[in-house]
Amino acid sequence: MSPVVSEILRSGFTINSSLRRRTHLVQSFSTVFLHCGNSNSSGSEEDLHRLMDQRKRKRMESNRESARRSRMRKQKRLDDLMAQLILLREDNYQILTNINFITHQYLSMEAENSVLRAQIIELSQRLDSLNGILNHLNNPRISNGVYESEAFESSTNFIHPFSLAYLNQPIVVTADVFQY
Repeated sequence: MSPVVSEILRSGFTINSSLRRRTHLVQSFSTVFLHCGNSNSSGSEEDLHRLMDQRKRKRMESNRESARRSRMRKQKRLDDLMAQLILLREDNYQILTNINFITHQYLSMEAENSVLRAQIIELSQRLDSLNGILNHLNNPRISNGVYESEAFESSTNFIHPFSLAYLNQPIVVTADVFQY
């Protein structure tokens, strides 16, 4: 086998490799066969080696350029992802700040509502107590647990000031009256 063919086989070209290598292999074999046909001159063998070296350098340069473009694409993708990460972290921080603020407001309102509920219960109990006292005092039949006559009561309205008509109304209280 000639040294050129052994060089081609040693460089890793196989029939089952990619299309690029197949094309290169075909070109290399055609050069070898042309060289074998012109085996008269030893200078053409050197030309063949130079041609193969030149093709090898072109292929290596092409591979380097492809690898450089690939690294640049990867770096751009990484930079884009880092920028997106920064934006998402800023959004996350803003959302957490809003959640904390709203939670603080909610807890504050909940505490205020609890105080207001307790005041409503206390005021309702006071109102019921006062209405009970008024009902007891305004009942014409009962005074200190003893029945009295109506005639005595009508003549002694000035003695029982709670039996006046304007005092017979129930007391209505709203929460606005008792602000602290």
